[in-house]
Amino acid sequence: MAQQFDVAVLGAGPGGYTAAIRAAQLGFKTVCIDDWKNNQGKPSLGGTCLNVGCIPSKALLESSENYERVVHKFAEHGIKAAGVQVDMATMLARKDKIVDTFTGGIALLFKKNKVASLHGKGSFVAGGDVYSIEIRDGDRTDTIEAKHVIIATGSLPRPLAEAPVDHDRILDNASALALGEIPKRLGVIGAGVIGLEMGSVWRRLGSDVTILEALPAFLPAVDEQVAKEAFRVFNGPLDLKIFTGVKLTSVKPGKKAVAVTYVNRDGNTQMADFDRLIVAIGRVPNTSGIGAEKVGLKLDARGYVEVDESNRTNLPNVFAIGDAVRGPMLAHKSSEEGVAAAETIAGQVSHVNLDTIPWVIYTSPEIAWVGKTEQQLKAEGLPYRVGQFPFIASGRARALGETAGFMKMLAHSETDRILGVHIIGPYASELIAEAVVAMEFGASAEDIARIVHAHPTLSEAMHEAALGVHKRTLNI
Repeated sequence: MAQQFDVAVLGAGPGGYTAAIRAAQLGFKTVCIDDWKNNQGKPSLGGTCLNVGCIPSKALLESSENYERVVHKFAEHGIKAAGVQVDMATMLARKDKIVDTFTGGIALLFKKNKVASLHGKGSFVAGGDVYSIEIRDGDRTDTIEAKHVIIATGSLPRPLAEAPVDHDRILDNASALALGEIPKRLGVIGAGVIGLEMGSVWRRLGSDVTILEALPAFLPAVDEQVAKEAFRVFNGPLDLKIFTGVKLTSVKPGKKAVAVTYVNRDGNTQMADFDRLIVAIGRVPNTSGIGAEKVGLKLDARGYVEVDESNRTNLPNVFAIGDAVRGPMLAHKSSEEGVAAAETIAGQVSHVNLDTIPWVIYTSPEIAWVGKTEQQLKAEGLPYRVGQFPFIASGRARALGETAGFMKMLAHSETDRILGVHIIGPYASELIAEAVVAMEFGASAEDIARIVHAHPTLSEAMHEAALGVHKRTLNI
């Protein structure tokens, strides 16, 4: 007889495991089903984020930044270092240890909260008052039943027909994090978050990096002024060679290199050879094979599960969250939706405000934002004021030696309510949290301008930008 559960969660990424834990905390008998395996072929919880995404990429970003500081920045502090070398085996081992710690930690959290964990690919086989879910793990098949289901199957790298990934010469984000040696010439297809972060890692470690982007604009989702500054810094001091408006015509992997032919934005044909080529053109929802057609679950034309504002699907007692549904493909968005889905099942009132989800690109300088961009406000015809403060005028930023970029605040010109905050600069990923809290509580620019910020700190830039909305910035 099939095991019976109150809640079944498909997927153990940030959204799935969080949903399962919260459901168990609320008193539901809960199971989390996931089919991820690590490089050793063993089950590994945490999904893309913990295994080959957020966590390992940030570990390598930190390692590469440390190397760059030693080689290029320590001298100005009076610290001299000679014979500095990169030990890739040790660097990758550190990354893997961090990943193992967190993925193993989820297993402990499941045990602590009494969440059952089943390994395999979960798919619907029947619906009704109770949903029957089949779990396939190789030749083994099990079946469980659950009254409520939360779909948290995440996303997969978007394939590029011209450059099929072979994990040797042509890489996706996972294999790009496992290179045992530093490629002399690295090509990256896609100038989005993944492409820029991976390009940054290997550029700092010594690769000659070229990034090819099909879109004519650089980072079109980012505030235009921030994107312009990022393009200047990345192509200048960081020395990432970024080309936009590119059309690929040929990708030919060989034994020692990948030959890429493309047409640039001026219509001229260009050729380049790379030791490795990373394909990073975005991600697609991982919803095939979940048995949607067997129970009448609605997917849109792009494969996303259709949901309402509470993440309910068209099926009773079935929810979908994270990368499998509309909205930004961000781990923290997935986690909060997972909590909200579990609480909704429990009859509580829970909601995730998609208008105040923070975005971060972990380059150097970092980029972070929340709310509307200036181009969005113009398109919507909303009246607004702008306050801005450069990090070069920040005492803490100068002490850090990280003065590129600025803080920018957008506020409604009539109500003064904060509409958006955009940052390019040091620790932008941490600084953006203040803006998220402010916007969630409906704060005005004046509210932030009246709050005392410690000196000297990077957060003073937020204070100065808020003052700037009313043209009374003090330190520029």
